Order: sequence, then C-alpha cells, then structure tokens
Amino acid sequence: MGKDKIRRFAEIDTFNNVLQLDAGKTFKSNWANGFFKNGNPVVLELACGKGEYTVNLAQLFPGKNFIGVDYKGNRIWRGAKTALEDGVDNVAFLRIQIENLIEYFAPGEVDEIWITFPDPQPQLSREKKRLTSPRFLDMYRVILKPGGFINLKTDNDGFHAYTADKINELGLNQHIRTEDLYKSEFADEVLSIKTYYEKKYLKDNKNINYLKFSF
Repeated sequence: MGKDKIRRFAEIDTFNNVLQLDAGKTFKSNWANGFFKNGNPVVLELACGKGEYTVNLAQLFPGKNFIGVDYKGNRIWRGAKTALEDGVDNVAFLRIQIENLIEYFAPGEVDEIWITFPDPQPQLSREKKRLTSPRFLDMYRVILKPGGFINLKTDNDGFHAYTADKINELGLNQHIRTEDLYKSEFADEVLSIKTYYEKKYLKDNKNINYLKFSF
C-alpha cells in the first residue's frame, strides 16, 4: 500500500463523519435520529467513490441526510474531508461492502438511492456483482421506503440497457429514462452534478444515461 493510502486510512479513522465496517451497524434503524440527530430523510449513494455526488447533494438539500457507501477508504477520504472542511454536517460515509448493505439499514429506513457511475461488470459471469442485478434490487426493496426512488447515472450503454430490461422484467415502475441526459429535458440542478469521471466522459463526447425507477 502506498504512503498516501496509508496516510488517508489513518486520517479517516479520526473523521467523525466516517464509519468503518461493523461500526455502522450501531445505527441500524437509527441513522436519522441516532447518527445525524435530526430525524431527516436518509439518502444513500452507493459505490460513491470520492463522494462528490454525496457532498453536492447534501449541499443542495440541507433538510436531508446523505450517506456515501464504498469499500475503498482512500477514496472516501476525499469526500469526507471536503464535507468536514466545508462544514457540511448532513453527510456521512460508510465503509462497507455493498453486498452487506441490509445489515446496516432497517426495512424502510432509506428514502432514496443514488448509483452514480458504478463498475458495469460487463462480463456475463459477473452479473451478480452489477448493482442493479436482482440480488441487489432485492436488498434495495427491503431498505427503501414504499415509493422510494432509485437513480442510476452511467456512461455505459450496456449497463443502462441491462437495468432497463430488469425494470421491465421485474415489473418495477420506470419514471425517467434517457440515453443522453444533457440533451434531454431532465438535466436539472441535481442531475447536472458532475463527478470527476463524468467530466472525463463528457470531454470525450460520451453520452450519459439516466434511469429513475421505484418498486
């Protein structure tokens, strides 16, 4: 492990807005009142990477609580540090494997889920690792409140199409679908938040796909 990674892992141990591994289980069913101490709705960003979307959403919606979930602590470090430096106190980061999500959130505890530019896992043998595969959707169904939305932004056309197919196959409710977000009517202030990687994709003239759906 490089010196920067070692330093970052050591530093996030001191951050009061980062919970690592089993520490997050302490707040299952009590994130809004126990961790954030405000009772506001809880929104997740899965595979949040550097947490850019998490922090930006929190700044736009101070009346909601946002939790970025990722396993790579050296990436979480960036978003957590930015939130602390900017005084954004409705943000937390949870360092866990997303496969274990249901161990950290109670049924109906989450109001909304964002999935922004995840690894599309294009190999057929890795379908179960796709964050919109049926096994993950089953978890989301449990932790989301009735009518809670799932948002997917991706540059990968195949992953977008796969998710749309699953929405159809499973009889879920598709609210918005576009294969070119920034040429559509849907590119509002929220959907126009751009991560580091999204900016790279746009610079390369890559289209950005977006889906919004619910159970």
